[in-house]
Amino acid sequence: MDVKFLFANQENKTDSVKKSIIRLYIEGGPATIAEMAGRVGLSIPTTTKVLAELADDGFVSDFGKQETEGGRRPNLYGLKPDSGLFVGVNVSLFHLDIALLNLEGSTLVLQENIPYKLEDSREALLELCTQIKQFISAQGSLADQVLGVGLNITGRVNASSGYSYSYFYMDEQPLVDFLREQTGYRCFIDNDTRAMAYGEFKSSEARAAQNLIFVNIDWGIGIGIIVNGLPYYGKSGFAGEFGHFSLYENELICRCGKKGCLETEASGFALQRVLTERIKAGSGSVLQPKLAEGGALQLEDIIQATLDEDVLAIEAVEEIGYKLGKALAGLINIFNPEQLVLGGLVALCGDYILLPVKTSINKFSINLINKDTEIRLSKLGHKAGVVGVALLARDRILAS
Repeated sequence: MDVKFLFANQENKTDSVKKSIIRLYIEGGPATIAEMAGRVGLSIPTTTKVLAELADDGFVSDFGKQETEGGRRPNLYGLKPDSGLFVGVNVSLFHLDIALLNLEGSTLVLQENIPYKLEDSREALLELCTQIKQFISAQGSLADQVLGVGLNITGRVNASSGYSYSYFYMDEQPLVDFLREQTGYRCFIDNDTRAMAYGEFKSSEARAAQNLIFVNIDWGIGIGIIVNGLPYYGKSGFAGEFGHFSLYENELICRCGKKGCLETEASGFALQRVLTERIKAGSGSVLQPKLAEGGALQLEDIIQATLDEDVLAIEAVEEIGYKLGKALAGLINIFNPEQLVLGGLVALCGDYILLPVKTSINKFSINLINKDTEIRLSKLGHKAGVVGVALLARDRILAS
């Protein structure tokens, strides 16, 4: 398989057309030469020549004659889905998820909950690279088809420059360069919530919505914004730091170092704090033994307790949801999105978090604006980030 046209330092017109045709096949499916010529805006002879080259490169296949009602039956051409593969890496505080996706976005392999502790250290970064290399190596012959690696990580990430400023900002070297040196593959990075938003947007259930806000309710709070079908990055690539809106007059120090941020009252950290305080004050809960043993409550423990109908956990989740919904009401007033999607760990509580968010939004946002916004839970759930960042890597490689 010849992939040189994907990585040429100086792209010529034919390379650009090849990428365009692959993108059009991804979006529109198989097509005859005449149909593809119309899609790409070229003559039939030129399109025929480029398709022949893509077939020689190993990316396009002749699917045979198309069924028609009469006349000469044209040949149908389409992608070989597995001719190009992309690795997505979702970096969480306490584990990794790594997936292998093909050109069409289908997940071929998914490894979840790989033990890993995210720390801002060279050792943690090298361990991350080791896990990526081991995953790719384990794919056998499929490893030869890997074209790129996408990695999402929490915090301030500039996807265009390749720098991560919250983690692994070392030696003033772009993180993507270090990853490429260690893994041997072209690498891309993005913010975790933005990757989740993109994965959700690209899922078949969400494609009709061109304007979407994805709310990642995890230990912290972040949003990913899709505007007219494209991720919104802002001037420096840091758009989406919703959790650091200063909304409360409290003395709680946020992870950013400031007081009163939304995260201090409506996040996974806030949920953990509230439940811990109430249990220690004597409130009953199935989570009591966990604290009695000297351990700290994890979000997974709280989510399971909520789904098991623990009253204290449900009450805490509802309070968090109501506070979050009040803040989200402002976003709806500003952006008027088609969809507002709740994702991240805490969203696994389902209706226990969704319903109080909706109630609060209905109370605090303008009805004329919110009536056109669908508020729902993520369809991809915990897979949104790992799928989204693999698709971002794919789309950047195929960009002209």
